[in-house]
Amino acid sequence: MSGLRVAVVGGSVGGCAAALAAHRAGHRDITVYERAAGDLADRGVGVAVHSTRYTELEAAGYLDGAMPWVRLTERHWLVRDGDAPLGRLIASDAFAFRTYNWGPLWRELRARVPDPVVFRPGTEVSSVVESDSGAEVRTRTGTARYDLVIGADGYRSVVRETACPGVRPAYAGYLAWRGAYPESRLPDPGRWEKTTVAYVVFPGGHLVVYRIPDGTGGHRVNWVLYAAPPPGSDSRLTRPTSLPPGTLGESLREHPVRLASRHLPPFWAELVGLTAPGELFVQPMYDFTASPGSTRRLALLGDAATVARPHTGAGAVKALQDATLLESALRSTPSLPEALAAYDGARSVMGRTMVDLGRRLGHALVESTPDWRALDQAALDAWWKGADGAGVFGGRRL
Repeated sequence: MSGLRVAVVGGSVGGCAAALAAHRAGHRDITVYERAAGDLADRGVGVAVHSTRYTELEAAGYLDGAMPWVRLTERHWLVRDGDAPLGRLIASDAFAFRTYNWGPLWRELRARVPDPVVFRPGTEVSSVVESDSGAEVRTRTGTARYDLVIGADGYRSVVRETACPGVRPAYAGYLAWRGAYPESRLPDPGRWEKTTVAYVVFPGGHLVVYRIPDGTGGHRVNWVLYAAPPPGSDSRLTRPTSLPPGTLGESLREHPVRLASRHLPPFWAELVGLTAPGELFVQPMYDFTASPGSTRRLALLGDAATVARPHTGAGAVKALQDATLLESALRSTPSLPEALAAYDGARSVMGRTMVDLGRRLGHALVESTPDWRALDQAALDAWWKGADGAGVFGGRRL
């Protein structure tokens, strides 16, 4: 099996990794379709990678030390306690993660894709049609036939609609508000250790804060606040959607500030409030796994195949791991249908594990939170062990 003509639908982190996988497996006629016309490197939210998963992905050739990153070593669990700026520390634990900025990470991966791979930005794929002889990728400007089409086009995947008609992400009933901005905007950035991630917890939600590189040698503040939406907003969120910066209505834009003022210690509430409207976006919580995630000519990768809630700390890891599994299957299996079946068997196990973890953590951290103020180190350790029963926070071993 050599010399396949390959299309990758989606050109973000997962799409770049998919193109690398196909090229390393010996295929040279590769085209990547990306619907966005602008520079994806402008996207600046945080990505966290468990240190052990990084080691595995570095050995596989998908990450390396030249990509800008920030080291995290410890997690602090904090609750509001009067006027204490950071709140009261109820527990801490080891947190061996590397953080990245999505935009510079994409730029580094894109630069590693060999020149023979053709990128077509600003080209939206309208449909994919599969037959015994190949798969057609249809766009507004025409149709092209390929031996293999890899769907790396996210949770609203066009390729998935062909491979698994009718499979839709299920809305979990709550949101993640996200923001990222230059660290210099903080009035007292030294109050918060650079190697620490903060989990600031409150009834019905929590705030996660860590630093990410800015791509120029400095740092950005990256935060995620999980909570239920304000009343009246559910109807627009139950269908798969995204609300990028600059598109939020007043209710969704003001809600995290109100939650922060009501529930967070002063330093963290101010940190949320310093986010400009153009830096704030909303990510509704969805999850699903496509089964099967491949056919004779199609393969799903990353969020096109499995969406797990970001509590898992393994969103980008999952896409990169999928790419390594696809490369291995294409290298070691004699026919394309056998290769895709082998890939999907390995991928689906990892995907189901992370979906299950995301649901358990969502229940524990948002939907049915404990009395945080009553917890101490031993109690929180036991609670976390119950929430992450399989011990796969940060991603399952490759």
